[in-house]
Amino acid sequence: MSKAVIVGGGIGGLAAALALSRQGHRAVVLERAPEFAEIGAGIQIAPNGIHALDRLGLGRAVRASAVHMAELRFMDGVTGDHVVSLPLTEEYQRRFGNPYVVVHRAELHTLLLEACLASDAVELRGSSAVVGYEQDGRTATVLLESGERITGDGVIGADGIHSAIRQQLVGDGPPRISGITVYRAVIPMEQVPEELRWSTSVTWWAGPHCHFVHYPIAGGKYLNLAASSDNGATEATAGVPVSEEFVRREFGALGPSAHRLLELGEGWKSWVLVDRDPVDDWTDGRVTLLGDAAHPMLHYAAQGACQALEDAVLLGELLDCSADEFPQRFEKYNAERRLRTARVQLAARESIRLWHPAGQDAVARNALLSSLSARELHDQVAWMHGVREFGQQQEADRQHHIRSTVEKGKRI
Repeated sequence: MSKAVIVGGGIGGLAAALALSRQGHRAVVLERAPEFAEIGAGIQIAPNGIHALDRLGLGRAVRASAVHMAELRFMDGVTGDHVVSLPLTEEYQRRFGNPYVVVHRAELHTLLLEACLASDAVELRGSSAVVGYEQDGRTATVLLESGERITGDGVIGADGIHSAIRQQLVGDGPPRISGITVYRAVIPMEQVPEELRWSTSVTWWAGPHCHFVHYPIAGGKYLNLAASSDNGATEATAGVPVSEEFVRREFGALGPSAHRLLELGEGWKSWVLVDRDPVDDWTDGRVTLLGDAAHPMLHYAAQGACQALEDAVLLGELLDCSADEFPQRFEKYNAERRLRTARVQLAARESIRLWHPAGQDAVARNALLSSLSARELHDQVAWMHGVREFGQQQEADRQHHIRSTVEKGKRI
């Protein structure tokens, strides 16, 4: 039985282990932390992510535990006006084949973890920080911080945006600092005013150089709050506590309706957002990357987890082979994923132009969005949400060659 060493025990790493085990391979998952656990709060899963979970045997469980959304609701955060909603029910689900749902990140991670624990082909090892790799053409070996070496027929780096495997394989230095800070909090739904308790909506309040998103999680018991400020931050930070007063001041440009929700938040923490430019190659012989290690993106397209799941499913399906073919299959996986994931990375950056205009630019944006029909709105997201075969390059992706899109992204 062939053996793959997977670095990183998050959503992408566990999904990859499950996908490989379903092809008859053994998977050893190495997690830096002592326990396999997921931090963070809400996560949105579009139909393409549900399709991937179906292929892993977890789609039904996710549909059962998730909150099903009826709309993506766009509000003018200054005036409080409802600009437009992208409906997510009948026509959307017929077209894309699945619902749009939100879950707590830990819920999805737990489902993947339980599936891996139930598999005799998956071994999970905590307290296993990886610092690099080496290979000899027949095998690949990861090097642990402890000095231990673990060898397999292939290595999959799913160790996130600060990936040690990427650092050696790609060598593109630290992540790009976006200049945007996001502030997050979770509040009980019972505290939310009835008239703002849109329990089946992902809602955006767009303002000048800022926006505020919220949606229900944990079966609708809580409201997840995420407020982004384009404040020119220059240093990457993560999980820094901030006061309620600071958050209110930071989003002073938003109107009273948005502030009624912001003022309910307690225990706010902040993150300065980072990502990376797309790259052509994230594979080196018997070593490849997956998820945020391969194509880290800002969360504004709500596709980070979905793209990691797509990666895992395609990689698993391509590895219906002996260990001798792993390098060729890794290259094929890289080739079939790089254009789509690059386009999503850069779309997430470009979305700032939608959320953050001020004055007449915001008026023009509102007029454009409100003029679109439901079908036209669905057309805008079809290339992301409608994909079911994750290795097939859609014509729209072919027209966005990675080199030209990288340059476009750098100008944003």
